[in-house]
Order: sequence, then C-alpha cells, then structure tokens
Amino acid sequence: MPAPRQLLVDVTVLARHDDRSGVQRVVRNLLAALRAAPPAGYRVTPVADAGGHYVYSGYAAAPADADTDADAGSNADADAADAPRPIQVAAGDLFLGLDLCPDQVPGNRAVFEDLRRHGVRLYFVVYDLLPLLLPEMFADGAGPWFSRWLRTVAGVADGLVCISAAVADDLVDWLAAHPTPHPATLRVGHFPLGADVQADPAGDDALSDAEAAALALLDDAPAWLMVGTLEPRKMHAQALDAFERLWARGDPARLVIAGKPGWMTEQLVQRIEQHPELGRRLLWLRHASDAALLRLYQRCTALLAASAGEGYGLPLIEAARHGLPILARELPVFREVCGEHASYFAGGADALAAALADWTRRHARGETPSSAAIAAPSWSVSAARLSRLITGPALPRIAPTLMP
Repeated sequence: MPAPRQLLVDVTVLARHDDRSGVQRVVRNLLAALRAAPPAGYRVTPVADAGGHYVYSGYAAAPADADTDADAGSNADADAADAPRPIQVAAGDLFLGLDLCPDQVPGNRAVFEDLRRHGVRLYFVVYDLLPLLLPEMFADGAGPWFSRWLRTVAGVADGLVCISAAVADDLVDWLAAHPTPHPATLRVGHFPLGADVQADPAGDDALSDAEAAALALLDDAPAWLMVGTLEPRKMHAQALDAFERLWARGDPARLVIAGKPGWMTEQLVQRIEQHPELGRRLLWLRHASDAALLRLYQRCTALLAASAGEGYGLPLIEAARHGLPILARELPVFREVCGEHASYFAGGADALAAALADWTRRHARGETPSSAAIAAPSWSVSAARLSRLITGPALPRIAPTLMP
C-alpha cells in the first residue's frame, strides 16, 4: 500500500502565539478537524516558516467543536515533536496556507515556486480583502502590506479558497482590476466556516467574578450582544451612538460588547471606560471566556452584527447554533450566511437606533425571524468541504491572471 501523501498545513502565526482572533479560531479548529478526519490518502502535518524555509511544526490544536473529538496529535508527523526539521516533499503533496501570514509569505515566493517544480500543489485560504476594500478602517500601510501577500499567493497558487462566496466575488473582481502574472491557471473556490461555542461541562464555576456579575444584569431588560475584537470596521462606536439615542428616551435595553481592544480604538476604549452607563446598560467583557461567551449567546435577546465589512461572520453561525435572533447590517456576506432568517438594517446611528426599536416591537409580537434555520455547520463539516476543494476536481472559478 503506498505511503500517504502529505497535506502540509501552514500554522506559522498560530504556532507562535494564539491571540484568540477570528482567523486564529478558524485555523485552530480547521486543523483539529482535518487531523481528526484527514482527506483520503493524506497525512495532515502542520508546518511553519523558519525564516526562508518551512519546517515541520510541533503545534497541536485541541479540537473545540463537539463534532471533532479525536486526539489532536493522532495524525501528526512522527518527528514533529523533535527539533524543527525542514519539510521534505514529493509530487502529489499539498501545501495549504491556512494561517494568514502576510509577513512571511511574500518573502517565501522562491520557496513556493520550488515546491511547484517538485509537483506540490499550493492552496491558500483568503479570509477577506478588507484592507484593500476599506482602507480607511485600517492602519496606514495595511493596504500595501496586504496587497503584497495577495499578489504573492495569486502568483504562485494553484487555487485560492475563500471563506464565503462574497469574498470569492471580491477576489475575482480585484484580480480583474489588478491582474497578476501566473505560470498556469489560477482557480478560486469557497467553503463555509463552522462554529465552536459548545456546552461547558464546568458550569458557572468556570466564570470569573466579573463575568458572573455582568451576566446577572441580563435578566430584566433586552440585551443586545456584539461579539468580536474592537476595530473600526466592527462599528462599535456607531452602535454606541445608536444606544445612547435609545437610552436618552428611557429605553432599558443593554448593549453587551464581548471583545478585546484592537487597532485604532484608543478613543473608543476611553469612551467605553468612562461611559456613565458602563456596568448598567453598557457591559464590556474584554476577555470573555468560552464559558461566558456561551452564556451570552444563551441569555442575550439578540445578536447585533453591525460590521461595515466581513469575510464571513462567525458570530452569526454561533448565534444560530444557540437560537439567538440576529439584526445585521445589510451586507452581501450577511445575506449569504443568514438569508431570510435574520433582520437587516442600513445607514448610520439614527437608522440603527430606529431599527433596534422597531425590532424590539416586532419581537414582542413574535414577528422577528428565527435564526434556527440558518445552516450552521460544525468544524468537521467545514473541514470536509475544504478537503474536497483542494483534493478533488479543479476549483470552479478561473481567476483573471497574466501569463509571465
């Protein structure tokens, strides 16, 4: 029986530090699911950049999804726990750029070209194009930094795998406007993400005192939940503007923010920390534990997805898994994920305040959509879809490129 081929999964950033960001959650869970159920004929092995070359990584991702219960190390390369060893490849192996590594990938272009010459097929996951589409919401230099990564992967990959059809559309449009030299045909596909907030066997004992105190405030008034790192595109500031309009009219609704500070949010953080409603109608869990996040999904009234741009929107899927209703900004990707099983709004703070008040009235009459019908795949299902894309027939879409 022939030896299995390698599926080399790049976890460069995650292996160095798991900052619990959205991308890191995806990488951690997909790696665990791929190891639990490898593509037929492949051995799943994490690798990492070692400064101009790739080595086998000892990183082991513990599965977070209830449907992914295999031992995280059960499919690891036997030598991965020893000193880092340069990868050895053969024709038919696959390289999957699962982690987002804009600092490392551009400098490794020659490495990828050499892998192609050795018969290794290259795939990279594209999470979004937001630094290019919404540059004003990112730090100076983010656009060129991200563009170098995108041009590199578009120039060397056999396929780019997006986390939603909306991202795939954005990618094909961007490549049409910025054609990149490619030695062959670049193809594009997409797959859905899973959800990872599951029942917590530790119960309320797993909550910190601060988390328990915050959760105790959720029972006597409607509570709107926003999940995700604070950054400009998530529109926390606009949401707070909208709630201040409601509070000025005596509305008891609470705004619950679960997420750590990100970039360009110094003024927002100061505004929240000094807000007169903090600890009353405004709650902020900077570092919400999995136990706290689970209870927020269970006990809040609705999820508010106010982001100005997303690649997918994991909180939507997590909310759906817990039956939490959703009010989302009118974005193509949110429509793709939620369909008619969410309520939508468009516009600024005044429009959002009106939408929140209207949703509350309709919800009291039982007229708001249920999120229960939203397709909420597990990480094992998500990984299986990804596996089929990179091991099966060619990805469905041909991206505009230039021959070198």
